[in-house]
Amino acid sequence: MNAPVETMRRVVDAAERIRKSEPVRDGVVLVNAADVVPQPVRWLWPDWLALGKLHILAGAPGQGKTTIAMSLAATVTRGGHWPDGSQCEPGNVLVWSGEDDPGDTLLPRLMAAGADRHRVFFVTGTRVSGDVESFDPSRHIDLLQAEAQRIGDVKLIVVDPIVSAVAGDSHKNAETRRALQPLVDLAASVGAALIGITHFSKAGQGLDPTQRLIGSVAFSALPRVVMVAAKVKSDEGEDRRIFARSKSNIGPDQGGFEYHLVQSEPTTGIFASHVAWGSPVEGSARELLTDPAMQEGGQASAVGAAAEFLRDLLGSDVVSSKTVQADAKAAGIAWATVRRAADKMRVKKRKGHDGKWYWCLPK
Repeated sequence: MNAPVETMRRVVDAAERIRKSEPVRDGVVLVNAADVVPQPVRWLWPDWLALGKLHILAGAPGQGKTTIAMSLAATVTRGGHWPDGSQCEPGNVLVWSGEDDPGDTLLPRLMAAGADRHRVFFVTGTRVSGDVESFDPSRHIDLLQAEAQRIGDVKLIVVDPIVSAVAGDSHKNAETRRALQPLVDLAASVGAALIGITHFSKAGQGLDPTQRLIGSVAFSALPRVVMVAAKVKSDEGEDRRIFARSKSNIGPDQGGFEYHLVQSEPTTGIFASHVAWGSPVEGSARELLTDPAMQEGGQASAVGAAAEFLRDLLGSDVVSSKTVQADAKAAGIAWATVRRAADKMRVKKRKGHDGKWYWCLPK
């Protein structure tokens, strides 16, 4: 019996013992640590894609994010080799895209990458009470979970763009966290790696790329791994594309690979791009994605990115300073930089009746 199932069995047994020994009452459910089985992270791609976890793939428009995702999906379907040479265990893949058509874009890219088409399932809609409607990630995750479990052996789920899962304001931290939690739960319940695709904001060149994800800081805080793709200038001034880890809570958070976008004709008259992986690269994502000509003036850029972070986090809300500090840390922004940005923006700070400090943007 595998560890997750064993853990669940022991938790259920413990709960049953409690149910029989004590009257049922409302309250917080506690699980004793002795009833939890420690287990390692289960990797689909070691140190890059974890089964049961949420991931983000971010970059500016035109960097091939969806093409990269289809390349990773193709690797899963055929049990191929990852860019580092390690072999993948084959499995099924679910793909939902609110931007690209399965017939003229996604499938050709999968074919160009050598995918086993029988293992790919496109999410094209939902059927409720006999009526078919468009799939909405903000409302239909429970239905997708049921289908994933029916299909079985789902190893990878792609949601493009992940911001579509947020029904409210994607720049408000609390709303975004609540909206993304069903995706976190979906990955965990199915046991698949889930990749959400998103864009960089326009500001922040030269900073930690994790800070540049568009929308709320929750888009970088909730995922266990953030991957980024970008075209940068080499020291010699030549263009090169880099795919890198920008953040990881469960493994190494540096390094990556060069990649090229190649056009091919997977079947007669059908042309599509696919990824040709290049050499591994070392260093942090910030170092790898920074244009050497932009490295000067980094401090000013850092304060600007911190200001953008504060605008996204605070919005029209009043937020405790502890929350600001915790989210800044999750986004990789130094607290001193946040304070400088707050002073520059004239952020209002006041002490509440509970003795805690709260921040809000000036009116």
